[in-house]
Amino acid sequence: MQSDKNIILIKPLTKYPVLGWREWVILPQLGIDKIKAKIDTGARTSALHAFALEPFTEDGRNRIRFDIHPLQHNTDVVVTCVADVIDKRLVTDSGGHEEDRYVIETLITIGGLTWTIEITLTERETMLFRMLIGRSALRKRFLVNPARSFVTTRQKQK
Repeated sequence: MQSDKNIILIKPLTKYPVLGWREWVILPQLGIDKIKAKIDTGARTSALHAFALEPFTEDGRNRIRFDIHPLQHNTDVVVTCVADVIDKRLVTDSGGHEEDRYVIETLITIGGLTWTIEITLTERETMLFRMLIGRSALRKRFLVNPARSFVTTRQKQK
């Protein structure tokens, strides 16, 4: 029989709000008022579905124009976005495939909180989620409960 004398009880972490494994988020600077995102603590960087990427230079800044289908299973809705490019990185996906991706910085809003995150742009048309939010974007902001979904947008039951 194992002794309980070495177990230390700590207070539950209540400093950070809780997210579920998937949440509705807003990307206000990109004109996206609703996109379903998978909260992916296994990924370091966040990723956004993007196609028709057009890099260009404007006033000495590297920028990119791209299109997105923000709603899953709906290619009728297209949002054209423009953002500054902050980097281009070689990213390895969960399947071990490497891809050179543009990296942008933009505001994100989840559960009424807004802050700046880095996002890589990649084609995710066949993926279940148009966006992944990686652990770098969540660090020191949220706890993730993998048993919950849509915690920040759930309507209260009457």
